[in-house]
Amino acid sequence: MNWLFNFGRKKLLIIYVIADLFCVGLGMGVPIFCIILGFPVGWFLTKRIYASNPDMKHNLSIIFRYASVTSAFTMLLMILIWGSFIPMIWDPKADLANFGIPLILYDPKLSFIGWLILMIVISPFLQLMSAVFTSFITLMNETNQSQS
Repeated sequence: MNWLFNFGRKKLLIIYVIADLFCVGLGMGVPIFCIILGFPVGWFLTKRIYASNPDMKHNLSIIFRYASVTSAFTMLLMILIWGSFIPMIWDPKADLANFGIPLILYDPKLSFIGWLILMIVISPFLQLMSAVFTSFITLMNETNQSQS
């Protein structure tokens, strides 16, 4: 497993882009698997960064920066996938009731707007939170092991 931690940043970014594209495709445009991908990404980021520098304050800022980049890439994918449907909000002829999204807000237009917000904004944020949460847990575990 140590060979994976020795990859360069560009190779790791390419591996992440391929994995994130696969997760988006697996979810058919719904980024549930991208959110789940945030957990191993957070673990890997922490293991890789902590091995090179055990300074906690420095590591937290780097981990947050890298987790933000991964989340921003997912947001870009969601904008590319779902952004083209935004003009349907103002189209009076759009059949939003039969668009195929859950109508949880009792109004097709409100449900459609909520769905777009969920896909484009909230889902990448949840991916960021899953990566940061896992990073924090892994960092706490690494610090406790090094103190023992």
